[in-house]
Amino acid sequence: MDLLRDNELIYGRLLRIEEPHLIERYNKALKAFGLKPTRLEAFDIDRTGFSPQVAEELGDFNYLDPGEINRRFIILTPAQIDLPVVHTAFSNTSQLVYEFFSRNSRTIDALTIKDVIYGEIEDSVQRVEIVEDLLSINQVEFKVLSAEDVVGKAAELGALVDRLKQEPDAWRDDAMLERMVELAKICGDIRENALVPDQVIFRHNAFWTSHFGGLYVFIDPDITTVIGDPSAPGFRRSRPWQVSYLSIRDADRVFRFLASTGRIELPRASWIETSGYLEHRAEMVIRDLIHRSEPNRDIGKADKVWLQAWIHSHADLINRDGNFPFLNLAKREIAQLGHMRVEEVLPQHRFLVVRAKPDHADAWLTNRLISDFVPSDFVSRYVFNKQGFYTDYEAANDVWRADAVDILKSTYLKDKEAFRRRLYGLADKD
Repeated sequence: MDLLRDNELIYGRLLRIEEPHLIERYNKALKAFGLKPTRLEAFDIDRTGFSPQVAEELGDFNYLDPGEINRRFIILTPAQIDLPVVHTAFSNTSQLVYEFFSRNSRTIDALTIKDVIYGEIEDSVQRVEIVEDLLSINQVEFKVLSAEDVVGKAAELGALVDRLKQEPDAWRDDAMLERMVELAKICGDIRENALVPDQVIFRHNAFWTSHFGGLYVFIDPDITTVIGDPSAPGFRRSRPWQVSYLSIRDADRVFRFLASTGRIELPRASWIETSGYLEHRAEMVIRDLIHRSEPNRDIGKADKVWLQAWIHSHADLINRDGNFPFLNLAKREIAQLGHMRVEEVLPQHRFLVVRAKPDHADAWLTNRLISDFVPSDFVSRYVFNKQGFYTDYEAANDVWRADAVDILKSTYLKDKEAFRRRLYGLADKD
């Protein structure tokens, strides 16, 4: 993974923590979780407080995610809101933590001046053993603590203030007044400093999870749809009257589900011709064919002229594979008709010519699912499914790895937002 680290393709955009007082606060949170304090003099953290360096030091990359459920968090600074989440078992962890930061910004600003915020994102499940355990998660609650218990003391002070206002003789209670003064020295004026979070409960919407080899859950008004490996325990047995189960290997049914629920954009000239989407898919298909047929050929710097020459000299291989000819056919049909009759396309080809509907709430999750059906497009896989990309990367040889890094640097990393907007119609994601 060193090549990915050097090019900021893994653990990129993290926040450097090197100030002694912040490291001390981080260690207080680790101790509260029953973990050994770090001896590092500097490390990086993501939005949740996860640090790859601390994980390596502890020998446990799930030190903030034990059991891959009820994720822990450590907040040292409000600036963490702008960071990615780089290690999680649930695809919606990043959005949930972003919402927590956004809804409680005043509290986080005030508390992190003098303290560290930590806790767990709790739900109704302690362990995931069957699919039903995942389906039972409807909402999550942020259990918020602080090393100096400023949160608890602020709540106590607030309760005493309410008592003072509501009970006519409360001002005669010297012990209570002394306690309020003692608490105010720690919390300040809680009328000005919001030290208790305003919102800690959030909806748990559609998500992907690493459990059971990777499983998707999509939620619609009348039904929940689970897409995954049918061998997952409880698959097709948990609430079949409320839940639809689709095998991740059934491209036809998965595609029809996405199309019927309005989650994908079908191939139309209105977006195909301006995005360069088919051209991108075609180049990814050819690069994949080259790597599979000539594993040791270095094509990281290959230009379009060289690729075109390779295509002409390997026509038989390309025709047997079928993906590149199909994309050329799709381009001609869309140019002539303004759309493609996707119902006439083989199920394994349909995902090559569609993308998630950009304005749908599940757009990022849908693009992630699409990328599972187009493994040749490692760029899309990196953008929407980094765990999948890293798995592919570890299984590949050094030539493929170097080529993937070169392509990602020259395309996606040059301007991520512009790339996502052009190819997938997506604005920035929180």
